[in-house]
Amino acid sequence: MEAKQTSKTKKRPLFKRKERVSADAGERNNWKAWLYLAPTIILMAVFTFYPLINTIVIAFLKNYDYIKQTHEGFTLENFGVVLGLVGRPNAQGAASIFRWNCTSFESDGVVGIYMDANGIPQKAYFTMNVIRYAFPNTLLITFITVPLSIIIALLISIGLNSIPAFKKLFQTIFFIPYVTNAIAVGMVFAVLFDYQGILNYLLGLGELTWIDQAAPAWRGMIALCVYIIWHSLPFKILIFLSGLQNIDKQYYDAAKIDCAGKFKTMMNVTVPLLSPQILYIMITSFISSFKEYTSVVGLFGRQGTSPGSYNMYTVVYYIYDMVNSNVQYGAAAAVLLFIVIMIFTAIQFKVSKTRVHY
Repeated sequence: MEAKQTSKTKKRPLFKRKERVSADAGERNNWKAWLYLAPTIILMAVFTFYPLINTIVIAFLKNYDYIKQTHEGFTLENFGVVLGLVGRPNAQGAASIFRWNCTSFESDGVVGIYMDANGIPQKAYFTMNVIRYAFPNTLLITFITVPLSIIIALLISIGLNSIPAFKKLFQTIFFIPYVTNAIAVGMVFAVLFDYQGILNYLLGLGELTWIDQAAPAWRGMIALCVYIIWHSLPFKILIFLSGLQNIDKQYYDAAKIDCAGKFKTMMNVTVPLLSPQILYIMITSFISSFKEYTSVVGLFGRQGTSPGSYNMYTVVYYIYDMVNSNVQYGAAAAVLLFIVIMIFTAIQFKVSKTRVHY
């Protein structure tokens, strides 16, 4: 018994020593992992984290000059200007006034009166483009294109998955729009929706205007939504097809035994088992829809967003407009858009906890 106890006591320190040696080796190899991650960390720091932090800081700077890198301190007025609550007079040194002092309304803004240093009344202009056009258009585009594109992509994916003989051919055909330049696709759609285009010819609508500046806003919005839906389908189809191929066939066999029809099988089997992919597509689609810019430029150019005609104005379009003239207002709009996207994403994650099945 004594010999066995001594042998056991001798083995214990040897076992502990091996653990210590392996832990020390892992700590010594940590620098290799950081070395491999360094290029990615540097790129993310330069092109992601620094621009994000810099934009948030600029949003709170008063009269920021991007070239001279000068400002007049921190302020919240930039957000008031973006939301149309604060008017910024053109006179140097004049105080800002708030919207409740406004005296008259114009086509896309509000005019207020302030007193200059000499006691002479002057006008201050409240920009209303973001509240009146940009945010409503962005929300309208988002809540029209996202649900329709997800439903259409899901139906196409289920149809492609049921014809394995031509699946690869159709996958290639449907994926072509994803790798095509958005501006080039927009120019093609501009020709299709022209008043003398093929769409009016096929539908027998005569010379109906769709994307012209004189056309009603709802027609231009229809053309824009059709273009966005068509251009966003390939990525969604690719994700749904990958999810469909991972569904076990025994669920469909059980549905056949229960004599379930195709629609019931799709709603009770396919859709619940694709819920992780649907959640991912929904989140990414909402984010990309809130950032719509290239589709407007590709389809309308400057026609739908020229001064006095902001029918197709979006929040990101406003941000690009402010980059050259008033960077602080563009940064404030970007921060507001970031907050809106975060709120919608949080809501989707909250709702998905009871509806997504992994």
